[in-house]
Amino acid sequence: MRYDHDNSAALLEQVNYALNERIPLRIQGGNSKAMLGRRVSGEVLDTRSHRGIVSYDPTELVITARAGTPLAEIEAALDVSGQMLPFEPPHLGADATLGGMVASGLSGPRRPWAGSVRDYVLGTRVITGHGKLLRFGGEVMKNVAGYDLSRLMAGSFGCLGLLTEVSLKVLPKPRQCVSLYLEMDTHQALGKLAQWGQQPIPISAACHDGNLLHLRLEGGEGSVQSACQRLGGEALDSRYWKELREQRLAFFTTPEPLWRLSLPINAAPVDLPGKQLVDWGGAQRWLKSDAPSEVIRDAAASVGGHATLLAVDESSFAPLTAPLLRYHQNLKKQLDPLSIFNPGRMYAEV
Repeated sequence: MRYDHDNSAALLEQVNYALNERIPLRIQGGNSKAMLGRRVSGEVLDTRSHRGIVSYDPTELVITARAGTPLAEIEAALDVSGQMLPFEPPHLGADATLGGMVASGLSGPRRPWAGSVRDYVLGTRVITGHGKLLRFGGEVMKNVAGYDLSRLMAGSFGCLGLLTEVSLKVLPKPRQCVSLYLEMDTHQALGKLAQWGQQPIPISAACHDGNLLHLRLEGGEGSVQSACQRLGGEALDSRYWKELREQRLAFFTTPEPLWRLSLPINAAPVDLPGKQLVDWGGAQRWLKSDAPSEVIRDAAASVGGHATLLAVDESSFAPLTAPLLRYHQNLKKQLDPLSIFNPGRMYAEV
């Protein structure tokens, strides 16, 4: 059942109480991204009572909604107007919210070709660690003088403040969409993707499972059909991309820990124990492995990347260098001086 409710006053009151009493807060919406990061001890601040689409103008390609709004509700409203969130955010649960989408910063198969969550955030309303409800950015692409704090919230996992409202740029759905697969090994697939990346081929998703290269082509009817004739291959059910995005493919169902390797797009296959799934045309490698974390992180670092463990763990995120840690700590100190928002969710020192 859909309903709209502005509960920002109650959220602000809870934050100010926590500040006065020095009570840490564990921010959550649908809790669908709970497997990412370190465990947080604190009083639960649930955003789901603060929900609803505030404004949506299809002609301006902008939607503004409260943070507790179900992500499915946002996507349904866009679908009616033939529009979409181009970065294909994973839900990873039926109760995923807009705030959780931005805070986690996760993007789906189209990310290398369309951009990330951060690229589409135009403005936010945020309750800061000073007990103020502030607005950053706006509803147009170029309106920021100085540092863009709105986009800083993307991928911050609630450590810098409480998102209450988000404005996003959206895009029309492509006129034509075709999915196909071709038989080849991983080395061949990475070589082909590098080659095709230099050519005007309308690829919007590419995933290799060790035997098959899965491709999605999107754009005008002529360009898509021309690419299909050139590439060949067999027809693929387009639902594959949603199953990949939501981690429901058979690859994800085995009991080994799940790692996400973020690598240079032209990196060679990484030699690690376990199974790998090449996503994002090579820039993201999913790994199912029991190998020690230091082995996996060292392997990712050796080719210029880093590794994230998708589990509630003391070291889910790749350790920071000393300079980067200082930047994180300084940001936390400026925006959340009493460290009440999701303390330690990403790193023990933040």
